[in-house]
Amino acid sequence: MRNLRKILSALFLLFLCDFHFTPLSVLIFFYINIFPELTFRKTSTVRNKILEDGVCLLELFLVTVIAAPACFLISMWFDKTSLPDDSSAWLALLPKLLLWIVSEAILFWNGILRVYLTSVQLGIKWRIIGILCGWIPVVHIWALCKIIHITSAEVQCENEKYLLNEIRAENRECQTRYPLLLVHGVFFRDFRFFNYWGRIPMQLKKNGADIHYGCQQSAASVANCGKELAKRIETIVQTTGCEKVNIIAHSKGGLDSRYAISVCGASPYVASLTTINTPHRGCIFADYLLDKIPERVQQRVARTYNAALSKCGDHDPDFLEAVRDLTASACARLNQHLPDDPSIYYQSVGSTMNHAASGRFPLNMSYPLVRHFDGANDGLVALDSMQWGSSFIRLQIPEGRGISHGDMIDLNRENIPGFDVREFYTGLVKDLKERGY
Repeated sequence: MRNLRKILSALFLLFLCDFHFTPLSVLIFFYINIFPELTFRKTSTVRNKILEDGVCLLELFLVTVIAAPACFLISMWFDKTSLPDDSSAWLALLPKLLLWIVSEAILFWNGILRVYLTSVQLGIKWRIIGILCGWIPVVHIWALCKIIHITSAEVQCENEKYLLNEIRAENRECQTRYPLLLVHGVFFRDFRFFNYWGRIPMQLKKNGADIHYGCQQSAASVANCGKELAKRIETIVQTTGCEKVNIIAHSKGGLDSRYAISVCGASPYVASLTTINTPHRGCIFADYLLDKIPERVQQRVARTYNAALSKCGDHDPDFLEAVRDLTASACARLNQHLPDDPSIYYQSVGSTMNHAASGRFPLNMSYPLVRHFDGANDGLVALDSMQWGSSFIRLQIPEGRGISHGDMIDLNRENIPGFDVREFYTGLVKDLKERGY
């Protein structure tokens, strides 16, 4: 099928190069615009198939918009007898030229709209660059090549992921004995239409996982969030009859989960706790900021955040309490009252950025500050603070950007060279299954 598409594209290119528009060339043209990538077997999702078709159209546009005029000029150069000898003959070429321009415009807009509407990896940055550079000669070719490169890589990655999940679907590698409870961090909530965990839950479900969410407040003290989590765990156990849950908690969610287990009576209903980039020993830079920022400024910021968080679903938000519970001093006191339950399997995961540019705003701003006080970090939490439990998994990319606090929950839905977040969680849950949890 791919060879057939190449043959049709080549035929269309030949017609364009000679500026001959026959019924056959027009038929081929419209066929290619409707079915750019002629692979009828299902190799990915509908969204990714649309993206793949868009990339094919942009590649064809790029080739024809450069090659067709070049071939025409070369043919004129070697066959000077075919050159128009008067102005009327040149004018006769205008309809063909206009038709060629319209054809190229259809190819381009058909492709770019598909790509802009379906690509995840392109992001806002390259969408804006593409729009701005589209008006600058030569530069617009560079921008288009970059867009094609990014989206082609995305198509290949998603196709491989789809086929991999299809192959191992029968194994149900993530079908653990007890269901998973994903617990979010501070200043976020579990929304239906914006998943805190990005593409991770869908990946786990495709491999057999049963997933639930913490649904605790986004900005409250560890104690209050811990109480909410304990009730949530009991509700899940009672309604599903699952007996226990495996908790996977990110950031402050790890502290909330430990509080629910150690203080709020949730321990009989928890089989394992995996904390992801959790500040178990707090953040020294948070102590510094709270000590340096005037109280009136703190209160003003807190009122603004509390008002916004109330509209997002928090029934009793407390911005300052949430922040204070993340300081090194507060966590030191908290850890004295949160002993690990010997019947529960505790493990932790941590990642680090390699430089400030590794993270998106505001992590690129906070990374140097955290590094000054706490050392190696993920933009918010120090590596030393993340370690807890019987085992610790350190994630590090030797070269390049590293892995930020947000990357660990696929916050930006970004494919990072050297780290596949979806495969990491698949392996993490598979390990829990093999351990009997």
